[in-house]
Amino acid sequence: MTEKLHEGHEHTHGEGCGHTAIRHDGHIDYLHDGHLHHQRGDGTVEEHALPVSDTNPDAHNDHDAEHPADHVHGPGCGHEPVPHGDHTDYLVEGHLHHPHGDHCDDHGPVEVVR
Repeated sequence: MTEKLHEGHEHTHGEGCGHTAIRHDGHIDYLHDGHLHHQRGDGTVEEHALPVSDTNPDAHNDHDAEHPADHVHGPGCGHEPVPHGDHTDYLVEGHLHHPHGDHCDDHGPVEVVR
């Protein structure tokens, strides 16, 4: 993973910070304003994205969604955006949903820890 730092980040992520925490690659990151932040011990915040993998593929598939069929994912849709590979998915009941034409694709489960 290429290290990308989030410069000027004044908020400290951790238990009780108010942001959704996701476990991946052996650590916990926090969803914050469309970014996936990893809080390092020295106070530095890294920008992460969930990797495309067997668990979280970048696949085109129509699935039975956990939301109304006419729901459209995007800014302000009520679901948190999650960086995944080179695109943005939306967190819906522990799964990554990706808008695709007239449906959304299931890009797999994520472990929400708080």
